[in-house]
Amino acid sequence: MFRHRLAVMVAALWIAGITGAFAQDQGNQPAGCSLSPTVVSNVLGQLASVVHLSNGGLFSPNRMWAAVVDRQGVLCGVTRSDPDAWPGSRDIAIAKAFTANAFSSHTLALSTANLYGPTQPGGSLYGLNNSNPFNPVFNAQGTGNGFAVGGIITFGGGVALYRNGQVIGGLGVSGDTSCADHAVAYRMRAQAALGGTPSSDNISYYTGLGAGGLITSPDQVDPSEFKQPHCLGATDVTP
Repeated sequence: MFRHRLAVMVAALWIAGITGAFAQDQGNQPAGCSLSPTVVSNVLGQLASVVHLSNGGLFSPNRMWAAVVDRQGVLCGVTRSDPDAWPGSRDIAIAKAFTANAFSSHTLALSTANLYGPTQPGGSLYGLNNSNPFNPVFNAQGTGNGFAVGGIITFGGGVALYRNGQVIGGLGVSGDTSCADHAVAYRMRAQAALGGTPSSDNISYYTGLGAGGLITSPDQVDPSEFKQPHCLGATDVTP
């Protein structure tokens, strides 16, 4: 009987400790999305038309998920253009939005496509992918709104959102090749009039022209450059 009571007391203390730690952590989390519903719906509302543009990729029209986070990384909304969009791309879209917002500033815009090269082995940002992990609690569709879900993705599809020269959040798109994902995100942002970046964050591809002008493989990765390899059916992206 004593052992049973002791076990119950230990379990109760353990649960109380976990609950207290969770409550303390939650106290440091922003209370919901700070972007207005009008801004969020404006951005996500561009997906339906942009997927019908010439974005390259595997599908036409593209089958995409899109997600928006605010400046604190809190998830504000998620949508998809097709019921058959890859389920796994929902998490990736959220993580791309988080990444682009997290590593862009009022003076330097970095898309997730820009981060591909320097996060490869030997690059100055190698290991970045292991920071800010995605919270698997929010894997299920319909979850995560109002929480900082996290996630780091370093290939095309995520761009920061700008208004009046300031970062206000991030947009992530996933569901096709990373190049097509970037094209859709880049065009969605432009159509939503939130693309006033302080520097170009458009996707840049490895050209095969290496150091000293030596010709290398077109997709050979140079971790000193903020570029990524071409994808199947890649297209040059303009708004």
